[in-house]
Amino acid sequence: MTQQRWIIHADMDAFYASVEQRDHPEYQGKPVIVGGKSNRGVVAAASYEARQYGVHSAMPIMEAKRRCPQGIYVVPQISKYAEISARIVHIFADFSPRIETLALDEAFLDVTGMELLYGDVMHIARQIKSRVYAELGLIVSVGVAVNKFLAKLASAHRKPDGLVIIRPGEELDFLAPLPVSRLWGVGEVTEKKLKLLQVDSVGKLRQIDPYTLERTLGKAAIELYNLAWGRDERPVIPDREAKSIGNEDTFETDIEQPDEIRTKLLDLAERVGWRVRKEGLAGKTITLKVRFSSFRTITRSVTLQDPVALDEVIYEIALQLMDKIIVKEGIRLLGVSVSNFSQRSTQLCLFNEVTEKREKIASTMDELKERFGTEIVKRGRLF
Repeated sequence: MTQQRWIIHADMDAFYASVEQRDHPEYQGKPVIVGGKSNRGVVAAASYEARQYGVHSAMPIMEAKRRCPQGIYVVPQISKYAEISARIVHIFADFSPRIETLALDEAFLDVTGMELLYGDVMHIARQIKSRVYAELGLIVSVGVAVNKFLAKLASAHRKPDGLVIIRPGEELDFLAPLPVSRLWGVGEVTEKKLKLLQVDSVGKLRQIDPYTLERTLGKAAIELYNLAWGRDERPVIPDREAKSIGNEDTFETDIEQPDEIRTKLLDLAERVGWRVRKEGLAGKTITLKVRFSSFRTITRSVTLQDPVALDEVIYEIALQLMDKIIVKEGIRLLGVSVSNFSQRSTQLCLFNEVTEKREKIASTMDELKERFGTEIVKRGRLF
C-alpha cells in the first residue's frame, strides 16, 4: 500500500510587522509598516491593522504614508528577523527533516510518515502553531495537503492564524470557486486571455478542452490545467542536508527525580533514534538540552569517534551528559538531538553493549513502527 503523501506550508503572519509588535507592546493593535521612515523605498511588511488602509508589501513608502499617515513606520532589522527565522526553522526540524524554506517567513515541510510519530497530520500542524507561539510569541498560518500547490493555497485560505487541511478527495471542491488568478503562473496577461474564453474560476478552467487552452496560452497551458485539477508532483527540496534531528518535550509539571529524568531521556532517545534511522543516517554528535523552572537553559554536547543511530547508544550518551549537570530546581523541558551526520552503516561494537543483537532488535522495532505506528512497541521502562 502506497504511503499517503503529506505536505505542510507554514507562513508567518505579517512576519516583520508582527515581530515589531511583539517587541514593542505599545505597537499592538496599531498599523505598523516596516520599510523605513524616509519617503524612498518600499513597504517590506504591513501589519493587519495597516492592511485595512490598503497598505501592502512592495507598495512605495510615499503611497503608504498617503493612505495611512497615522501608521507607525519602522526601519527593517533584517538580522533580527533572520535570527528569529532560524529559530522557527529549528522548531520545524522537530517535525520533519525535509524542509524547503522559501523566504524568512515561509517554508514547506514534507511530513509524509511523520504522523506515525505524532499522530494525525492535523496534530502535527497544531503542534507547529503552538510551538511557534509558545516559544517565539508569533503566529503562523498552516496549510496541509497532498502537494505543495494545495498546501500553499490552504495556508492562505483563513489568514491570519489559519489552519486548513485539504484531504484527499476534497481538492476539486476546494479549487472550483477560486479565481484563476490563484493558480501559479497566472498574471494579468494570462488572466485577460482566460477571460476571453469566459474563464474566471478554477472550476471553469477545468471545463476547457486542453488543446483549446494550449492554443490560447502556449506551453503554460498544461501546467495550469494540471494545477486546476490539483496535480503537483514537485518534491520538497531541502535547502541543505539536515543539520540535526531531535525532539524535545515541555512538561506540564516540572520533573526533578532521577528516575523521571532517565525515563524521559529514554523516550526522547527512542523517538530521535527512529527518525535518524528512517533517514538512513547516523550522527557523531549527541546534544542534550535542559530548561529549568527558572527558564535557565543549558546545552551539553559530545562528539564521538564513530557515528551512531541506535536508541540505546543515544540514550547512554544523553544520560552521561545529564549526569554532569547539577540539578537544583525542577526541569520544565528536556531535548535530545543528533547531528554531524553521515550515511548509516551497521554499527559494530562502539561500546561493549552495542552488538549485532541490538541492530536486529532496532530493525524489528522500526519495521513494526513503520507498519502499525510508534505506539505499537516500546521499552518496558516507558510504560
